[in-house]
Amino acid sequence: MRHVWGSAVALALSSALAACASGGPAPAHSDATTRDASASSLDDQSPRFIGVIGTRAQHAPPFLGVPETNFYCLRSFLDRKTGETEHRLYVSDSYHGAERHWNSAHDAMGHALRFIEIGRNEITCEEGCSYLEEFAATIPENELRANPQGMAVIFSSASRDQKQILLSGAQISAQLAAVDTKHNRVWPAAAAATARSLPAHQ
Repeated sequence: MRHVWGSAVALALSSALAACASGGPAPAHSDATTRDASASSLDDQSPRFIGVIGTRAQHAPPFLGVPETNFYCLRSFLDRKTGETEHRLYVSDSYHGAERHWNSAHDAMGHALRFIEIGRNEITCEEGCSYLEEFAATIPENELRANPQGMAVIFSSASRDQKQILLSGAQISAQLAAVDTKHNRVWPAAAAATARSLPAHQ
C-alpha cells in the first residue's frame, strides 16, 4: 500500500515539475547533482529578456527518488533594452509534512535579499501531505562578484524552518562568465568601450 502511495506521489510530482519546468517567467521591469558548473543561455525565452541558466545542484536527496527534484541553480536575466542583469538563486523544494511556505531570504551577513515566490503546489494529502515549493532570492551582481570563492544564502519560512544554500565558487564564476559573454555579444559597442578603458599590458 505504501508503495502504491509513493508511486502516486511520484507521478503527481513529475506532472507538477513538468508544468513549471521553466521556473517562472522573466522578471518584470519593475521589480546539482554535480558541482561542475556551466551555464546555458535561452535567447528565445522572452523578447525582452535573455535567460542564462546555471548548472543544477542538489540541496537535498531527490524526493521519493524522482529526478529533477530538490535542486537549486543560478538564473540570470539580461534586459535587452537597458543592458541590466538580474541574478536569482532559484530553489525547488519537495517535502512531506506541514506546509513550510518559504517567504524570506538573507545572505550570510544577515543582509535581506529580495524573495520571489514562484509557486506552491500540494502534491497529495492521501496519507500525510506532501508539497512542492519553488522560490528564489535576487542576489545583487556586486555581491556575486565579491564572492568568487562561494557564498551562502539562507531562506526562512512561515513555519520557522531555515534552509541554507551554498553556492560554490565554480557555480558563481561560470554564471558570471556566461553572462559577460552574452552581454558582450548583445552590446558589442559597450564591451569595446570597456576594453579601451582598461590599461594596456606592459
